[in-house]
Amino acid sequence: MAAGKGLNGSSIIIKRVEASGEAGHHGGAWKVAYADFVTAMMAFFLLMWLLNATDEQQRQGLADYFTPSMIRTPGAEGDGQENGVRHGIDDPLPDTDKAGDFDQVAKAVQDSLTGTGAESMQLTNLLKHVVTRMTDEGLVIELNDLTDAPLFVEDTAQPQPALNELARIVANVIGRTRNQVAISGHVRAYPETLVSSPVWPLSDARAHTLRSLLEGASFDAGRIQRVSGYADRKNRQANPMDPRNNRLELILLR
Repeated sequence: MAAGKGLNGSSIIIKRVEASGEAGHHGGAWKVAYADFVTAMMAFFLLMWLLNATDEQQRQGLADYFTPSMIRTPGAEGDGQENGVRHGIDDPLPDTDKAGDFDQVAKAVQDSLTGTGAESMQLTNLLKHVVTRMTDEGLVIELNDLTDAPLFVEDTAQPQPALNELARIVANVIGRTRNQVAISGHVRAYPETLVSSPVWPLSDARAHTLRSLLEGASFDAGRIQRVSGYADRKNRQANPMDPRNNRLELILLR
C-alpha cells in the first residue's frame, strides 16, 4: 500500500490487491468440465444419428462387432444378449444336427480355445500353443511348438507335460461336439547328410501320441477317422529346419 498527497493536500491511499495462489489454481477447472460436456454431447448425438441411420440388422452387426465372443443363435429374435453364449473351456457347445450349424459349432470351439477369459495365467500361456483356422475340410486346431516350450522331448514322440494338458483341454472341448476328427503330425526337416531321416516315422508316431492322449482323456475313439504323418512336406516356416514347423493338427471335420 502506498500513500501520497493530492492537489488540495489530502492524503491519497493506493491499495494493491493480489490474487491468491489458490484462486489461480482453480481458474481453468471450468474448461475441463466444459470439454467433458461437449464430448458427452458429441457421443450422444452420434448415437442418435446411428439409431436413425441404421436398420435392425445393421445395429445387430454393430453390436456383434463390439462383442466378438458372443454367438447369436440363427433365427433368434431380440438383441442377442439373452440368446448369445459366451463359450469357455467347460461351457456347452451347440449341436450339429443340421449341416448349416457347423460354422456355429466351429466358432464356439475357436472361442473356447483362444485363451480369452481363461481362469489362470497358466492356462492362458498353455493356450498360446493353439492356433485355429477354417478350411473346406473343417476346423483345423493346430498344436504348435513354441520357441522355449516344445510339445515333445527333442526328436522323440514322448510328450511334454504341456501336450498332456493340451490334449485334455482339446478332448474336453471337441468331446462336446458330434463331428468326426482327423489327426496329422508334422515335423521339421533334418539335414540330408543323415543316413536315415526320421521325418516319416517321427511325424506318424507323434500323431498317434496325440490320438492316444485324446483317448486317454475319454474322447470317443470311434470318432477318429484317420491318423496321418506328413513328415516335413507341409512346412509353415520358410526355413524347413525351423523347429516351429513341428506341430500337430486336429481337424474337426464337416
